[in-house]
Amino acid sequence: MSATSRGTRGTRGLHLNAFLQFVGHHEAAWRVGRAGPHAGWDVAHYRHLARVAERGRMDAVFFGDSPAAYGSDHSELAHRPLARLDPTVLLSDLGASTSNIGLIATASTTYTEPYELARRLASLDHVTGGRSGWNIVTTSSAHAARNFGLDGHPDHATRYERAAEFLEVALALWGSWPVDAVLADRVRGRFADADRIRAIDHVGARFRVAGPLNVPRPPQGHPVLVQAGSSADGIAFAGRYAEAVFTARLNAEGAEAFADRLRAEVAAAGRDPRGVLILPGLVPVLGGTEAEARAAKRRLDEAVVPGSILPAVSRLLGIPLTEADLDRTLLPGDLPDGAGERGSRSALVQELLGGARFTVGELVVRYAAGRAHLEVTGTPEQVADVIEDWYLRGAADGFNIMPPVFPEGLEDFVDHVIPILRRRGLFRTDYEGTTLRDHYGLPVPEPHDTSRKAPR
Repeated sequence: MSATSRGTRGTRGLHLNAFLQFVGHHEAAWRVGRAGPHAGWDVAHYRHLARVAERGRMDAVFFGDSPAAYGSDHSELAHRPLARLDPTVLLSDLGASTSNIGLIATASTTYTEPYELARRLASLDHVTGGRSGWNIVTTSSAHAARNFGLDGHPDHATRYERAAEFLEVALALWGSWPVDAVLADRVRGRFADADRIRAIDHVGARFRVAGPLNVPRPPQGHPVLVQAGSSADGIAFAGRYAEAVFTARLNAEGAEAFADRLRAEVAAAGRDPRGVLILPGLVPVLGGTEAEARAAKRRLDEAVVPGSILPAVSRLLGIPLTEADLDRTLLPGDLPDGAGERGSRSALVQELLGGARFTVGELVVRYAAGRAHLEVTGTPEQVADVIEDWYLRGAADGFNIMPPVFPEGLEDFVDHVIPILRRRGLFRTDYEGTTLRDHYGLPVPEPHDTSRKAPR
């Protein structure tokens, strides 16, 4: 299969999101960066980042989220500023602070209800003039269950079964107001054709929702649907619903294999594989020279407190680890298959080990740098080379850019890497539309067929 047939090649070239998280994606960013420890819940910090990304004509800003604090005893908060603002609330503000850039929020199908979330996201799409996207997650953290009055966290398969029905309900609600339902006829006194606004009367295995939504059809038809799970269930779900897929890949060959597998799932679901964007994460550590970039990387790594993220790595790998294990040599065979809370990410950590001998402490520092996403340390030209290579070989339609430190990491990427990509004819010089669908080159969807049934 050629790179062209794999990807979504179009006149807009590759796609770039800014993945905004706290004060940077490196675990030590809060200790060494310009923003400072409190910026993670300062809206002015995020306004600045969104405006920088928009200045670079990036497609979107993206926020992850979780409905739980970290760790059963919250101990990880002792050494890392992990407090989060609700992304849908934050993006409403950023929509007013920017004019064109897309705005993607993460929200869980396990710990929300379809009507409430469909209404909130439709409202965000109206408030931002059609710039919203929804990163659909099923929540891997078992700690979330107790925040919602549940004794136990649903298993992986159950969470995805719920997610499929949740999506069917949300899509039906967004389609419950046809495009021509609002008449706005002030002369005759007819606001809407009420017969055209449909109840959905959904009765399923997990939800009973009458509808219709009390918000008119969103400007984009519905928010752009994004998915980030890379398990077998996650890929099947993406094949059926996703319009963009966020993923973690460590090398171009693995990314190509993932892209082929995903696009096969999309085709099996009766959809056009070229209409689904694949956007891996990329952590760029930049310097004017390779030596400067390596020095910047070294400063970050040396500021990691290894014990502070041991609980996260332990949960990820599915093996108990304490500070006493930091000097212990860890081999790939030490890790159980499908280990930990997040099996697909655990597999990536095994790939990160790659048969080499690491101590637990060394693995912790490697994981702290990018959480098993692709990390490129070098000059702007070298980072642009990697982006171009992955894009042209069809391994990616673009990237989620994950600067190790904010704001300087994003500023450097926009000011030094994007101009190189433009000179190579790979990235836009200006926006060609006003919505996130415009930026991604995605069509406005037809209203959802409410006769479709979610899998039971």
